Amino acid sequence: MKKLSSSDADLRTAGQALKDGLLAAFPTETVYGLGGDGFNKSALARIFKAKKRPRFDPLIIHIAEIDALDRVANRGALPRSLREKVALLSETLWPGPLTIVLPKRPEVPDLATSGLNTVAVRLPSHPVARKLIAYSTGAIAAPSANPFGYLSPTRAEHVEELLGDEIDFIVDAGPADIGVESTVLDLTQEPVRLLRPGGTPRERIEELIGKVGKTETETEEADALRSPGMLKSHYAPKTPLVLLTRDEMLRQSASGKEADVYLFFDEETREESGVVDGFALSKSGDCAEAAANLFDVLHRIDRLSAGFIYAQRAPKSGLGAAINDRLSRASIRGTDQQEAR
Repeated sequence: MKKLSSSDADLRTAGQALKDGLLAAFPTETVYGLGGDGFNKSALARIFKAKKRPRFDPLIIHIAEIDALDRVANRGALPRSLREKVALLSETLWPGPLTIVLPKRPEVPDLATSGLNTVAVRLPSHPVARKLIAYSTGAIAAPSANPFGYLSPTRAEHVEELLGDEIDFIVDAGPADIGVESTVLDLTQEPVRLLRPGGTPRERIEELIGKVGKTETETEEADALRSPGMLKSHYAPKTPLVLLTRDEMLRQSASGKEADVYLFFDEETREESGVVDGFALSKSGDCAEAAANLFDVLHRIDRLSAGFIYAQRAPKSGLGAAINDRLSRASIRGTDQQEAR
Protein backbone atom coordinates (compact mmCIF):
# COMPACT_ATOMS: atom_id res chain seq x y z
CA MET A 1 0.00 0.00 0.00
CA LYS A 2 1.32 3.41 -0.99
CA LYS A 3 0.19 6.67 0.56
CA LEU A 4 -0.37 9.60 -1.80
CA SER A 5 -1.01 13.29 -1.26
CA SER A 6 -3.79 15.32 -2.86
CA SER A 7 -1.40 16.92 -5.35
CA ASP A 8 -2.40 16.84 -8.99
CA ALA A 9 0.47 14.49 -9.85
CA ASP A 10 -0.52 12.02 -7.13
CA LEU A 11 -4.17 12.16 -8.12
CA ARG A 12 -3.20 11.36 -11.71
CA THR A 13 -1.21 8.40 -10.39
CA ALA A 14 -4.21 7.18 -8.41
CA GLY A 15 -6.55 7.79 -11.34
CA GLN A 16 -4.38 5.67 -13.63
CA ALA A 17 -4.22 2.96 -10.96
CA LEU A 18 -8.02 2.85 -10.92
CA LYS A 19 -8.05 2.58 -14.70
CA ASP A 20 -5.65 -0.37 -14.37
CA GLY A 21 -8.00 -2.21 -12.03
CA LEU A 22 -6.25 -1.35 -8.76
CA LEU A 23 -7.88 -0.06 -5.59
CA ALA A 24 -7.41 3.44 -4.17
CA ALA A 25 -8.93 4.80 -0.97
CA PHE A 26 -9.78 8.48 -1.18
CA PRO A 27 -11.56 11.21 0.78
CA THR A 28 -15.07 12.41 0.16
CA GLU A 29 -16.94 15.04 2.13
CA THR A 30 -18.72 12.23 4.04
CA VAL A 31 -16.15 9.50 4.81
CA TYR A 32 -13.17 7.90 3.06
CA GLY A 33 -14.17 5.54 0.26
CA LEU A 34 -12.51 2.42 -1.13
CA GLY A 35 -12.49 3.04 -4.86
CA GLY A 36 -12.40 0.66 -7.80
CA ASP A 37 -13.41 1.04 -11.44
CA GLY A 38 -17.19 0.73 -11.55
CA PHE A 39 -17.06 -1.16 -14.86
CA ASN A 40 -14.22 -3.57 -13.94
CA LYS A 41 -15.50 -6.85 -12.49
CA SER A 42 -12.09 -7.82 -11.11
CA ALA A 43 -11.71 -4.50 -9.30
CA LEU A 44 -15.24 -4.82 -7.91
CA ALA A 45 -14.48 -8.33 -6.66
CA ARG A 46 -11.36 -7.01 -4.91
CA ILE A 47 -13.46 -4.38 -3.10
CA PHE A 48 -15.75 -7.07 -1.69
CA LYS A 49 -12.76 -9.21 -0.72
CA ALA A 50 -10.82 -6.36 0.92
CA LYS A 51 -13.83 -5.30 3.00
CA LYS A 52 -15.08 -8.85 3.61
CA ARG A 53 -18.36 -7.46 2.35
CA PRO A 54 -21.25 -9.81 1.49
CA ARG A 55 -22.14 -9.85 -2.18
CA PHE A 56 -25.78 -9.00 -1.46
CA ASP A 57 -24.84 -5.48 -0.32
CA PRO A 58 -24.70 -3.17 -3.38
CA LEU A 59 -22.04 -0.52 -3.97
CA ILE A 60 -22.45 3.19 -4.69
CA ILE A 61 -21.08 4.43 -8.01
CA HIS A 62 -19.39 7.83 -7.72
CA ILE A 63 -19.27 10.21 -10.68
CA ALA A 64 -17.53 13.55 -11.18
CA GLU A 65 -20.11 15.36 -13.34
CA ILE A 66 -23.89 15.22 -13.69
CA ASP A 67 -23.47 14.43 -17.39
CA ALA A 68 -21.90 11.10 -16.38
CA LEU A 69 -25.13 9.96 -14.69
CA ASP A 70 -26.49 8.50 -17.92
CA ARG A 71 -23.42 6.28 -18.29
CA VAL A 72 -24.61 4.20 -15.34
CA ALA A 73 -28.32 4.96 -14.89
CA ASN A 74 -31.27 4.72 -17.27
CA ARG A 75 -33.40 7.74 -16.43
CA GLY A 76 -35.50 7.06 -19.52
CA ALA A 77 -37.05 4.05 -17.79
CA LEU A 78 -38.67 6.34 -15.22
CA PRO A 79 -42.06 8.04 -15.55
CA ARG A 80 -41.95 11.76 -16.22
CA SER A 81 -42.77 12.73 -12.61
CA LEU A 82 -39.76 10.85 -11.29
CA ARG A 83 -37.46 12.13 -14.05
CA GLU A 84 -38.41 15.65 -12.97
CA LYS A 85 -37.57 14.84 -9.34
CA VAL A 86 -34.22 13.33 -10.35
CA ALA A 87 -33.41 16.48 -12.31
CA LEU A 88 -34.44 18.79 -9.47
CA LEU A 89 -32.50 16.88 -6.82
CA SER A 90 -29.36 16.41 -8.89
CA GLU A 91 -29.29 20.03 -10.06
CA THR A 92 -29.90 21.38 -6.55
CA LEU A 93 -28.16 18.95 -4.17
CA TRP A 94 -25.30 17.65 -6.32
CA PRO A 95 -22.40 17.80 -5.79
CA GLY A 96 -23.15 16.71 -2.23
CA PRO A 97 -23.87 13.91 0.24
CA LEU A 98 -26.91 12.48 -1.56
CA THR A 99 -27.08 9.07 -3.26
CA ILE A 100 -29.99 8.31 -5.58
CA VAL A 101 -31.14 4.83 -6.60
CA LEU A 102 -32.20 4.60 -10.26
CA PRO A 103 -32.72 1.96 -12.95
CA LYS A 104 -29.28 0.82 -14.09
CA ARG A 105 -27.76 0.58 -17.51
CA PRO A 106 -26.68 -2.91 -18.64
CA GLU A 107 -23.04 -1.78 -18.87
CA VAL A 108 -22.85 -1.65 -15.07
CA PRO A 109 -21.74 -5.10 -13.82
CA ASP A 110 -24.27 -6.98 -11.72
CA LEU A 111 -21.56 -7.37 -9.07
CA ALA A 112 -21.73 -3.62 -8.38
CA THR A 113 -25.50 -3.74 -7.88
CA SER A 114 -25.80 -7.16 -6.20
CA GLY A 115 -27.71 -8.42 -9.20
CA LEU A 116 -30.41 -5.78 -8.96
CA ASN A 117 -31.78 -3.82 -11.90
CA THR A 118 -31.07 -0.60 -9.99
CA VAL A 119 -27.89 1.35 -9.29
CA ALA A 120 -26.98 3.76 -6.47
CA VAL A 121 -25.19 6.89 -7.76
CA ARG A 122 -23.56 9.86 -6.07
CA LEU A 123 -21.69 12.98 -7.17
CA PRO A 124 -19.46 13.94 -4.22
CA SER A 125 -18.60 17.56 -3.47
CA HIS A 126 -15.05 16.93 -2.24
CA PRO A 127 -12.72 18.47 -4.86
CA VAL A 128 -10.10 15.73 -4.41
CA ALA A 129 -12.68 13.02 -4.96
CA ARG A 130 -14.08 14.68 -8.08
CA LYS A 131 -10.65 15.24 -9.58
CA LEU A 132 -9.62 11.65 -8.90
CA ILE A 133 -12.81 10.29 -10.46
CA ALA A 134 -12.28 12.49 -13.51
CA TYR A 135 -8.73 11.16 -13.88
CA SER A 136 -10.06 7.59 -13.77
CA THR A 137 -12.79 6.05 -15.93
CA GLY A 138 -15.28 8.56 -14.57
CA ALA A 139 -17.37 6.04 -12.61
CA ILE A 140 -15.87 4.68 -9.38
CA ALA A 141 -17.53 2.18 -7.06
CA ALA A 142 -16.60 3.31 -3.57
CA PRO A 143 -18.06 1.92 -0.35
CA SER A 144 -16.55 3.17 2.90
CA ALA A 145 -12.91 2.11 3.26
CA ASN A 146 -13.29 -0.14 6.28
CA PRO A 147 -14.00 -3.80 7.07
CA PHE A 148 -17.68 -4.58 6.57
CA GLY A 149 -19.83 -3.65 9.55
CA TYR A 150 -17.11 -1.70 11.38
CA LEU A 151 -16.76 2.02 12.03
CA SER A 152 -16.42 4.12 8.89
CA PRO A 153 -13.11 5.94 8.33
CA THR A 154 -12.98 9.72 8.35
CA ARG A 155 -9.17 10.01 8.16
CA ALA A 156 -6.51 8.37 6.01
CA GLU A 157 -4.91 6.85 9.12
CA HIS A 158 -8.20 5.06 9.87
CA VAL A 159 -8.03 3.46 6.42
CA GLU A 160 -4.40 2.49 6.85
CA GLU A 161 -5.11 0.94 10.24
CA LEU A 162 -8.20 -0.95 9.11
CA LEU A 163 -7.32 -2.18 5.62
CA GLY A 164 -3.56 -1.68 5.21
CA ASP A 165 -2.15 -3.96 2.53
CA GLU A 166 -5.59 -4.98 1.26
CA ILE A 167 -5.52 -1.90 -0.99
CA ASP A 168 -2.97 -0.36 -3.35
CA PHE A 169 -3.14 3.40 -2.66
CA ILE A 170 -4.50 5.81 -0.06
CA VAL A 171 -4.98 9.46 -1.01
CA ASP A 172 -4.60 11.56 2.15
CA ALA A 173 -6.43 14.90 2.12
CA GLY A 174 -7.13 15.31 5.81
CA PRO A 175 -10.32 14.58 7.75
CA ALA A 176 -13.74 14.31 6.11
CA ASP A 177 -15.94 17.35 6.66
CA ILE A 178 -19.39 15.84 7.23
CA GLY A 179 -18.36 12.61 8.94
CA VAL A 180 -21.42 10.43 8.19
CA GLU A 181 -22.26 8.70 4.94
CA SER A 182 -24.56 10.07 2.27
CA THR A 183 -28.33 10.01 2.40
CA VAL A 184 -29.76 7.31 0.11
CA LEU A 185 -33.00 8.01 -1.74
CA ASP A 186 -34.92 5.48 -3.87
CA LEU A 187 -36.27 7.25 -6.95
CA THR A 188 -37.35 4.19 -8.91
CA GLN A 189 -41.02 4.41 -7.94
CA GLU A 190 -43.61 6.53 -6.18
CA PRO A 191 -43.66 7.23 -3.34
CA VAL A 192 -40.01 8.23 -3.18
CA ARG A 193 -38.39 6.48 -0.22
CA LEU A 194 -35.56 7.46 2.11
CA LEU A 195 -33.51 4.27 2.49
CA ARG A 196 -30.71 5.67 4.65
CA PRO A 197 -30.48 8.98 6.52
CA GLY A 198 -27.18 10.74 6.01
CA GLY A 199 -25.38 13.94 5.14
CA THR A 200 -28.35 15.53 3.34
CA PRO A 201 -31.18 16.02 5.86
CA ARG A 202 -34.62 14.67 5.02
CA GLU A 203 -36.02 18.16 5.57
CA ARG A 204 -33.91 19.59 2.73
CA ILE A 205 -35.08 16.88 0.32
CA GLU A 206 -38.72 17.39 1.23
CA GLU A 207 -38.40 21.12 0.60
CA LEU A 208 -37.69 20.23 -3.02
CA ILE A 209 -39.87 17.23 -3.87
CA GLY A 210 -42.41 16.95 -1.07
CA LYS A 211 -42.93 14.21 1.48
CA VAL A 212 -40.67 11.17 1.32
CA GLY A 213 -40.86 8.11 3.45
CA LYS A 214 -40.02 4.46 3.92
CA THR A 215 -42.58 1.94 2.71
CA GLU A 216 -43.88 0.34 5.87
CA THR A 217 -44.77 -2.94 4.16
CA GLU A 218 -41.15 -3.59 3.25
CA THR A 219 -38.73 -4.95 5.81
CA GLU A 220 -35.37 -3.40 6.53
CA GLU A 221 -33.77 -6.57 5.15
CA ALA A 222 -35.47 -5.93 1.80
CA ASP A 223 -34.26 -2.34 1.81
CA ALA A 224 -30.72 -3.56 2.49
CA LEU A 225 -30.73 -5.15 -0.94
CA ARG A 226 -31.38 -1.75 -2.54
CA SER A 227 -29.02 0.36 -0.47
CA PRO A 228 -25.76 0.02 1.45
CA GLY A 229 -25.70 0.65 5.19
CA MET A 230 -29.20 -0.65 5.91
CA LEU A 231 -28.41 -3.87 7.76
CA LYS A 232 -29.75 -4.01 11.30
CA SER A 233 -26.26 -4.23 12.81
CA HIS A 234 -23.67 -1.97 11.17
CA TYR A 235 -21.13 0.83 11.77
CA ALA A 236 -20.10 -0.92 15.00
CA PRO A 237 -16.96 -0.47 17.11
CA LYS A 238 -15.27 -3.54 18.60
CA THR A 239 -16.31 -2.28 22.05
CA PRO A 240 -20.00 -2.99 22.77
CA LEU A 241 -22.04 0.21 22.52
CA VAL A 242 -25.32 1.04 24.29
CA LEU A 243 -27.46 3.93 23.04
CA LEU A 244 -29.29 6.00 25.70
CA THR A 245 -31.42 9.09 26.03
CA ARG A 246 -30.05 12.14 27.83
CA ASP A 247 -31.78 11.23 31.10
CA GLU A 248 -30.62 7.62 30.83
CA MET A 249 -27.05 8.81 30.25
CA LEU A 250 -27.13 10.90 33.42
CA ARG A 251 -28.45 7.98 35.46
CA GLN A 252 -26.02 5.49 33.94
CA SER A 253 -22.98 7.73 34.42
CA ALA A 254 -23.87 8.10 38.10
CA SER A 255 -23.82 4.35 38.68
CA GLY A 256 -21.58 2.97 35.93
CA LYS A 257 -18.39 0.99 36.21
CA GLU A 258 -14.89 2.47 35.97
CA ALA A 259 -14.08 0.52 32.80
CA ASP A 260 -16.97 2.09 30.88
CA VAL A 261 -16.66 5.11 28.58
CA TYR A 262 -19.31 7.79 28.01
CA LEU A 263 -19.98 9.52 24.70
CA PHE A 264 -22.19 12.56 25.24
CA PHE A 265 -23.86 14.50 22.45
CA ASP A 266 -22.95 17.88 23.95
CA GLU A 267 -20.57 19.34 26.49
CA GLU A 268 -23.38 20.64 28.69
CA THR A 269 -24.65 17.11 29.37
CA ARG A 270 -21.13 15.85 30.05
CA GLU A 271 -20.58 18.61 32.61
CA GLU A 272 -23.94 17.92 34.25
CA SER A 273 -23.06 14.23 34.53
CA GLY A 274 -19.82 14.98 36.38
CA VAL A 275 -17.89 12.57 34.12
CA VAL A 276 -14.48 14.21 33.79
CA ASP A 277 -12.93 11.96 31.16
CA GLY A 278 -16.02 11.43 29.00
CA PHE A 279 -16.28 12.49 25.37
CA ALA A 280 -18.63 15.05 23.82
CA LEU A 281 -19.41 15.10 20.10
CA SER A 282 -20.18 18.82 20.13
CA LYS A 283 -19.31 21.64 22.48
CA SER A 284 -22.50 23.56 21.75
CA GLY A 285 -24.93 20.79 20.77
CA ASP A 286 -24.55 21.40 17.03
CA CYS A 287 -25.54 18.36 14.93
CA ALA A 288 -23.16 19.19 12.08
CA GLU A 289 -20.21 19.37 14.47
CA ALA A 290 -21.33 16.16 16.17
CA ALA A 291 -21.66 14.28 12.87
CA ALA A 292 -18.20 15.40 11.76
CA ASN A 293 -16.72 14.06 15.01
CA LEU A 294 -18.78 10.87 15.37
CA PHE A 295 -16.64 8.17 13.75
CA ASP A 296 -13.33 9.80 14.64
CA VAL A 297 -14.25 9.87 18.34
CA LEU A 298 -15.54 6.29 18.20
CA HIS A 299 -12.24 5.16 16.65
CA ARG A 300 -10.39 6.85 19.54
CA ILE A 301 -12.65 5.29 22.16
CA ASP A 302 -12.32 1.86 20.59
CA ARG A 303 -8.56 1.96 21.21
CA LEU A 304 -9.18 2.31 24.97
CA SER A 305 -10.43 -1.27 25.38
CA ALA A 306 -13.33 -0.13 27.54
CA GLY A 307 -15.97 -2.44 28.96
CA PHE A 308 -18.92 -0.63 27.35
CA ILE A 309 -19.47 2.59 25.41
CA TYR A 310 -22.56 4.45 26.56
CA ALA A 311 -23.63 6.92 23.87
CA GLN A 312 -26.24 9.66 24.05
CA ARG A 313 -28.87 10.06 21.36
CA ALA A 314 -28.77 13.18 19.21
CA PRO A 315 -31.78 15.40 18.47
CA LYS A 316 -34.02 13.80 15.83
CA SER A 317 -33.96 16.57 13.22
CA GLY A 318 -31.39 17.38 10.53
CA LEU A 319 -28.13 15.47 10.78
CA GLY A 320 -29.25 14.17 14.15
CA ALA A 321 -31.27 11.52 12.30
CA ALA A 322 -28.10 10.23 10.61
CA ILE A 323 -26.16 10.24 13.90
CA ASN A 324 -28.90 8.28 15.65
CA ASP A 325 -29.14 5.83 12.75
CA ARG A 326 -25.41 5.04 12.94
CA LEU A 327 -25.41 4.77 16.73
CA SER A 328 -28.54 2.62 16.73
CA ARG A 329 -27.05 0.13 14.25
CA ALA A 330 -23.79 0.13 16.21
CA SER A 331 -25.64 -0.66 19.43
CA ILE A 332 -27.32 -3.97 18.59
CA ARG A 333 -24.57 -6.17 20.03
CA GLY A 334 -23.91 -3.83 22.95
CA THR A 335 -27.56 -3.74 24.00
CA ASP A 336 -27.72 -7.54 24.07
CA GLN A 337 -24.55 -7.76 26.17
CA GLN A 338 -25.73 -5.01 28.53
CA GLU A 339 -28.91 -6.95 29.24
CA ALA A 340 -26.81 -9.99 30.10
CA ARG A 341 -24.46 -8.01 32.38
